[in-house]
Amino acid sequence: MKILVFSDSHGSETSMFYAVRYHKDAKVVIFCGDGHQDIDIIRKKFPDRTYYAVRGNCDWYCDNPVLLTANVGGKKILVSHGHTQMVKSSLDRLIALGHQENADIVLFGHTHRQLTIADSRMLICNPGSIGYHEEYTLIDIDEATGKITAQEYPDHQYGPVIIT
Repeated sequence: MKILVFSDSHGSETSMFYAVRYHKDAKVVIFCGDGHQDIDIIRKKFPDRTYYAVRGNCDWYCDNPVLLTANVGGKKILVSHGHTQMVKSSLDRLIALGHQENADIVLFGHTHRQLTIADSRMLICNPGSIGYHEEYTLIDIDEATGKITAQEYPDHQYGPVIIT
């Protein structure tokens, strides 16, 4: 199961549009906040996908939750924009919340900096800013083996992060 992860579009859905169109096999799209109107536009243009979205600190007048959990491909995913966990100063609160929720994957935004790491049992990922830097992450969950692979776009790493 392939999942496209975006954050921080800030009024520019163009790069999201091209990424969703390019990754036709990604049937799930997760948006980590700050651009709720942009993800609503994408949702209308690609109604065949499943969408999850949270509210960011710049998403005023938005009904999206600040925090959500979703079960996708047999894995529990925790999604937050990250501002309520103060991720600009430390990831400690976010990681603790992920462990508290027994999450397999923790997704967040807010910093506009792409990050994909793994601790002892969780993938922790910030897809970066799709609006400012055209960054996003593609996660692949192998439902047969439970293996999780995350690939950043554009490719800033030496290869994908893999959790088995």
